[in-house]
Amino acid sequence: MVSPKVQEALAKAQENPVIGYKTLLNSLDDFSPPEARSTDLKAITDDLFAASHGVVTTKAVLSDLINVLKNSQNHESWIDVGTHIVRAISSTPSLSSSLVDQASALRELIATAHETNEDFLAAAKILAEIPLDSSQRRVSDREKAKIWIRIVRNHLEEDDSTTAEAYLNKLKNVMHKVGDTDPEMMLHFKLSAARIQDSNRQFLQAASSYHDISFSPSIAEEERLHTLSMAIKCAVLAPAGPLRSRALGRLHKDERSAGLEEYGILEKMFFDRLLSSDEVEKFAQSLAPHQLAKTSDGSTVLARAVVEHNLLSAGRLYTNIGFDELGLLLGLDGDKAEETTAKMIEQGRLTGSIDQIDRIIYFEMGEASGEHGSGHTTAQVGKEIRRWDSNVQALAEDVERVTDLLQAEFPDFVATQIAV
Repeated sequence: MVSPKVQEALAKAQENPVIGYKTLLNSLDDFSPPEARSTDLKAITDDLFAASHGVVTTKAVLSDLINVLKNSQNHESWIDVGTHIVRAISSTPSLSSSLVDQASALRELIATAHETNEDFLAAAKILAEIPLDSSQRRVSDREKAKIWIRIVRNHLEEDDSTTAEAYLNKLKNVMHKVGDTDPEMMLHFKLSAARIQDSNRQFLQAASSYHDISFSPSIAEEERLHTLSMAIKCAVLAPAGPLRSRALGRLHKDERSAGLEEYGILEKMFFDRLLSSDEVEKFAQSLAPHQLAKTSDGSTVLARAVVEHNLLSAGRLYTNIGFDELGLLLGLDGDKAEETTAKMIEQGRLTGSIDQIDRIIYFEMGEASGEHGSGHTTAQVGKEIRRWDSNVQALAEDVERVTDLLQAEFPDFVATQIAV
């Protein structure tokens, strides 16, 4: 219920609206007790819009009302009263186009309250309602970037990388204009991009992005070490091969890595040593839920990364190995071990060949190029077989050419000596 003193003050305010409302808002502590503050502010809003004072008066009073609301530091009131005022503006078509700035300020205030309450989805939704491309309101690139980066971060807090990426793509169009003059915003942009790459399982790109951020002087040392830790986790989860090896090398050379919990698995992977199940299980405990999600074949990203790593490590230990023996080493059956090996060879992440008849895998020394199809050979489509096919075709063509020459020069001889 509206406080009696506020009702009385509202009646007097109609004589001179600008001064009357301003006096009421400035003396609100005397007129309205704390427990009735939200109700009284909504009553003032309703009275303001019901009286139809015109654009200039409404805008001036509304600006004072927003300042009073902001200074209250009551987040629940920000949401309650702020939402009420936004609805009042939206339901008054004759004024809504002239009060875009006030409505936008209120939406930012409501979003801040939602963020404080950790209701990130609600914060993202209310921020998305702010018109940034309206012809009725000129918005600078800096303001656009400020709103979009908040929306991205809120969606990331909700693990919605798809929507976050959509807004990040909008940000890319303006960050080159504002990033150089606002290092903090650029840092948030880079960190958001890294988190999206991480969520989308683009682990090599994420590892590189996190590692670059870990050198930023704009963040505290603790945060720099945290991003370095994230870089190591993403590098470990990346598909095994020469690109990941280079990423692991950069992280292993970083002297700060030695002080992190992830250094043990980083070092083993960098030196191509086999990983035990206990080491993998301990590492898994530090991963985020999306990093433990299952892939299309039912295995986790970590399990696949460990299998591929141990396969590369086996290639350093053995010159050849049977399908079943490799399966025991990798924790797979023989056919699955062969399938994984063939895939890595075909993708250029492992050099070697497969003898499907004798069920043996032959490893070759040297690092794979990382290019698709460069890993050497499989039973049917390997480089050596293609070379033999080419040689046999050339020989057949040479024989046919000689036969044609003989036919032209010595037809009788050919007729008696070569059966058609």
